Amino acid sequence: MSRYDKLDQLGASGALPASPDDAVLERVANPCDDPYMVRLVAPEFTSICPVTGQPDFAHLVVDYCPDRWIVESKAFKLFLGSYRNHGDFHEACTTGIGQRLVKEIEPRWLRIGGYWYPRGGIPIDVFYQYGKTPDGLWVPDQGVPPYRGRG
Repeated sequence: MSRYDKLDQLGASGALPASPDDAVLERVANPCDDPYMVRLVAPEFTSICPVTGQPDFAHLVVDYCPDRWIVESKAFKLFLGSYRNHGDFHEACTTGIGQRLVKEIEPRWLRIGGYWYPRGGIPIDVFYQYGKTPDGLWVPDQGVPPYRGRG
């Protein structure tokens, strides 16, 4: 039996959970003892505006330094997909994703940048951080330029 045999979603169909609360964020043992950074990028994240019911779009960048656990990537993808029909403000979506990851994988450090496309002509960028950046950890810029529209 490998360390991956107990993952419920591994190899199973990829049906989206009905909501973020229903999503299972599976974790696996961190294969490395030394501090390192993981970057997860979702350039086509979607959720629903809680006021209008219209879709909202964001480019999400999650950086974290694992401790004992890393998030299983398919579970993360399904978790993000569960927001597709979830109505919440940009701030709640972005910080909620960061807080859920902290709860499930207990990283040494985590940050998430939510770079939301304009709603009503105003782009909204939301940032959340957990913990202090470990000494010596290389943390590159998230690489998402400020929104400029046609300008």
